[in-house]
Amino acid sequence: MPRKRTDPGTGARAGRWRDRRRCRRDQRPGPPGPYTLLPWLLMGMGAFSNLFQGEAANPWLGGLGLLTFNSLYISVVFRGFDKKKRESPVTYWLLAATATVTFALAIGYGGSWLLFFPLLSLACGTVLRHRQLAAGLLSLAVVATLVAVWRGNGGSDPWTIGYGTFISGAVTAAILTLAETVMELRTTRQELARTAVEKERLRFSRDLHDLLGHTLSVIVVKSEAARRLAPRDMDAALTQVADIESVGRQALTEIREAVTGYREGSLATELDRARSALTAAGIEPVLRRSGPPLAPQTEALLGWVVREAVTNVVRHSHATTCSFVVDGNAERVRLTVTDDGHGPDPDAPATPGIGGTGLTGLTERLAATGGSLRAGPGPQGGFVLTAELPADGPDEAASGDATDLSLRREW
Repeated sequence: MPRKRTDPGTGARAGRWRDRRRCRRDQRPGPPGPYTLLPWLLMGMGAFSNLFQGEAANPWLGGLGLLTFNSLYISVVFRGFDKKKRESPVTYWLLAATATVTFALAIGYGGSWLLFFPLLSLACGTVLRHRQLAAGLLSLAVVATLVAVWRGNGGSDPWTIGYGTFISGAVTAAILTLAETVMELRTTRQELARTAVEKERLRFSRDLHDLLGHTLSVIVVKSEAARRLAPRDMDAALTQVADIESVGRQALTEIREAVTGYREGSLATELDRARSALTAAGIEPVLRRSGPPLAPQTEALLGWVVREAVTNVVRHSHATTCSFVVDGNAERVRLTVTDDGHGPDPDAPATPGIGGTGLTGLTERLAATGGSLRAGPGPQGGFVLTAELPADGPDEAASGDATDLSLRREW
């Protein structure tokens, strides 16, 4: 019987292979370090050979200059890769000292010692940026060319020295600037990712607050109504209990939909729930609606306003009447919620509601989509909450959070 072959794309081995591939993909190369510029010191081997073979005058002085140049070059390069040290005046003094030693060695010896100009240009490329870099490299290239001509190298060598001096610093600065830009972009992307997570958490916390605050308030009100009705009218009490069961089941459904990020509110549904909750609390609801049909996102936002308003009226207002007026035109829509209560008791403990988490979150949400929310005492007493929004939906250019604030979870 032929042996069944195992699919290499499944199983633990394939899983480990995918993990290793993902790790290799995520491991991006970092920016170059100062050690990448140290091998260029081998360009000074010609000068060292002149000293070793006795072809240079004053070999001890030349050896001291060679040692000084190498030490200064290494110091400048390592400081140039540290942004704080690169901008320090000490770094510029060290670069000036390196330039002085380079000029002295090139003028005094010529020949292979002229290659210290490209090395000096490399050091300049690690330190100088922008206009300083352009001016410094051009000046250095001109001086290197003039020194090479003066030392009598002839032919194309002076121009080669000048070109090599300019291009060495320019390429070094370009590579380092590009690497720094890439690192900044990576850091910015990580910061944007963290900000997106924080915004999503804030959005989700506001949604849960609005969902649970309204639902629990309705359940508490209907439970109190059932307790009051039970001794004298069992059928009415059972009706309230059935409503509590219905509200609880609906709350479970809404929380599941909010967690998965696909909940879409409806103003008509919220107004119906508001009528039921207010009636159970002994508050007479008055609903009036006029104007053209609204965009789904606008209805969803106004539905959240109705939820928060009903929660505050039931908890704090001690009102007997509450009216909901929706009117608008082709450009703007306005929702006004007015009650005839006197607000929360002065001695009552503070609870989230008026001026608290709910209205603050709604104010931010409407403002981000081109709308506004005002709440405060009415001219004839009671409390008035007014929300205004664009009739054709939130303006996407108003905020980068428009999609998020339209109660859709997009990522």
